Amino acid sequence: MSNPLPALAPGLTGLIEIVVGTRDTAAHVGSGKIGVLATPILVTLLESAALQAVESLMAPGQQTVGTRLDISHTAATPVGLHVKAMAKLISVDARKLTFDLWAEDEFEPIAKGTHERLIISVERFDQRMQKKVPRSRPSE
Repeated sequence: MSNPLPALAPGLTGLIEIVVGTRDTAAHVGSGKIGVLATPILVTLLESAALQAVESLMAPGQQTVGTRLDISHTAATPVGLHVKAMAKLISVDARKLTFDLWAEDEFEPIAKGTHERLIISVERFDQRMQKKVPRSRPSE
């Protein structure tokens, strides 16, 4: 299938950086009891890096949504360390975008994986979501 937006080409990159704070820990977000970077926060950073790589290239009325994520979180990062989350667009197949993802702290690689995003029409997406919105709730 062809590329719907020629500017979307393999090689585009995104980068998100944070200093891990107490609000970013597993203990704070409820994904564990240790005060290190939580996997859900890491996943958000990686997905945000992928979004950053392509968001400015979307046509008016289009956005991307995440549809698949495969991540290995391989090393712990304590509060106070700097983390870089990176994404590289590796494939464009019609509306499907595939990214390589990786992250590192100041000492070592901490994660790697792949991510797929789908280019959507915001208007059609909103129309489909409105069909799921309850019109009225029965009294309880």
